[in-house]
Amino acid sequence: MYIFRHASRTLQELGRHFGAILVSGPRQVGKTTLIEETVIKAGKKKVSQVTLDDPLTLEMARDEGGRFFQDHKPPVFVDEIQYAPTLFPYIKMIVDREKKNGLFFMSGSQQFSLMKDVSESLAGRVGILDILGLSLREIRKDPFGEPFCPDKAYLNARKKNLTALDFDTIWEIIWRGAMPKLYADPDFPVHSYYAAYLKTYIERDVRTLINVGDEKKFLSFVRGAAARTGQILNIAKLAEDTDVSRSTAERWLSILVSANVVFLLRPFHVNINKREIKAPKLYFLETGLASYLIGWDTPLVLRNGAMGGAFFETFVIAEIIKSYLNKGIQPPLYYYRDKEQREIDLLILRNGLLHPLEIKMTANPAKKHITAFSVLDKLPAPYERGEGALVCLYDEIFSLTDTDRVIPVGYL
Repeated sequence: MYIFRHASRTLQELGRHFGAILVSGPRQVGKTTLIEETVIKAGKKKVSQVTLDDPLTLEMARDEGGRFFQDHKPPVFVDEIQYAPTLFPYIKMIVDREKKNGLFFMSGSQQFSLMKDVSESLAGRVGILDILGLSLREIRKDPFGEPFCPDKAYLNARKKNLTALDFDTIWEIIWRGAMPKLYADPDFPVHSYYAAYLKTYIERDVRTLINVGDEKKFLSFVRGAAARTGQILNIAKLAEDTDVSRSTAERWLSILVSANVVFLLRPFHVNINKREIKAPKLYFLETGLASYLIGWDTPLVLRNGAMGGAFFETFVIAEIIKSYLNKGIQPPLYYYRDKEQREIDLLILRNGLLHPLEIKMTANPAKKHITAFSVLDKLPAPYERGEGALVCLYDEIFSLTDTDRVIPVGYL
């Protein structure tokens, strides 16, 4: 069963403007299916398909790139392109020669080498679309596709397609995660799925980047990162707790970030150059995987456990990120924390306006939850404070101040 992906509209648009299009993202989030459904089945022109999972095809792609595209003439979809970066110079030559759009569609699990080779070989010629697991909107078959912003224009447009969302459903989705397979086949055992997912991820992606003997420690490191979702990153403590050096921890964390397993939310500072100085906040982009790694057996145990609030915040952040990525926009997201420990969970920077968000696992919202928003009242130019919100488990929108309101999680 195919679940419609909002990114399909963006993929179609990229195909009209670029000679080559790359769909990247973590394993098993539906990259291949997205291209098959959007380009091959629903597209207006015939596009052939070849996968580099086939050993013989991969050998030809690596050793005889010129002949490869004689046998697989564009327009063509090349699946698992990360296995043969030697194809990129040939793709560049063909795009430059043909001067047509939509010649090459590619999919690949995002890794260091893949994005490095793409940026070096296909700069200006490739449209890149990052996708993650299913969004809440996609799971609920909601057609609304605009990036989240807590302003009146967004909320007025959003409520037109809204359906009721109860607490149990929210926590089932947070615990189950967003992998398409788990919704195409709802009876698939969740723990068995993530056990197999981790094994595949480590054996096929990580093994090429770290020593085989380090796999056990790497898994321990991933589990340690999952236990810190929603927290400000202390890389030294994470390294210490998983018994690896700081340099190893930094390298392994970069592997998780490059594969879109982990998202690092950077701090906002009025001096843009200082955003990279302070520690980021760490978020797992797949709450189901994080829940499996930590060992939460049911949605109820997760909701009532010590990390319930952190997982709710992680879920909200991931949903907002998806709403931007599905439109082909890099998420303009930050968090705020100052010397007085005043913290704002999320800042969305759009058109010069900073929209503050607080994220709370509560059904009893109050004005006290957004007191930190006042630090934005005297922003220096060019920034201005935009409308803000408390995203929570309450079931209706209502105003807390003239510029801030409560927004139910179902409005994401």
